[in-house]
Amino acid sequence: MNDPIGDMLTRIRNSQLRGKSTVSTPASKLRAWVLDVLADEGYIRGYESGTGVDGHPTLEISLKYFDGTPVIREIKRVSTPGRRVYMGVKDIPTVRQGLGVSIVSTSHGVMSDAKARAANIGGEVLCTVF
Repeated sequence: MNDPIGDMLTRIRNSQLRGKSTVSTPASKLRAWVLDVLADEGYIRGYESGTGVDGHPTLEISLKYFDGTPVIREIKRVSTPGRRVYMGVKDIPTVRQGLGVSIVSTSHGVMSDAKARAANIGGEVLCTVF
């Protein structure tokens, strides 16, 4: 797999289109950090570590719905392995005039765009969520 974050975002998107309550993805530290930001911002209920049927570690993500519609309306990958997107603190994009969130990987960890601006840190923009 070349793009593990893109794979996780696609699994979340597809599961919400099907109306699933949980989705499983292979575990990694970066995926867990991105899920921490999504949980802190209220886009997912949470996640748990587990073990798959093949014995590999997995993350079970609990998806969040409001009145039967998914809370995540749009989730897009910005920086890919073939085209990394780094931005300074002044250039970090706001998603839908601040209603959405950009997830940024900084030297101080993975955080939302608002926290990155408050800490005055730029970094790699991983994805945007609305």
